[in-house]
Amino acid sequence: MNLQKDPREVIIRPVISERSYDMMEQGKYTFEVAKDSNKIEIADAIEKIFEVKVLKVNVSTVKPKPKRVRYVPGHTKTWKKAIVKLREGDSIELFGSNQ
Repeated sequence: MNLQKDPREVIIRPVISERSYDMMEQGKYTFEVAKDSNKIEIADAIEKIFEVKVLKVNVSTVKPKPKRVRYVPGHTKTWKKAIVKLREGDSIELFGSNQ
């Protein structure tokens, strides 16, 4: 049984932060991915959506942080992060061309 997921269900959104923006110069891009996805599914989804060649995928689970809304304590959600390394020469335009 080969049940493939839709690539848009695997890749949720790009993660934009100072660290991830600096890693883009090295050909590494950071994405929030579905919790039940694995490295192979993530690499296939990136290759299909952005038409690039993925060399390596590193995955980590981001733990919740404690937060408080007024007087009610709570925490942020747990999510899965993938750092994808692309072949040299390939790139992903996350913001589009501004020129």
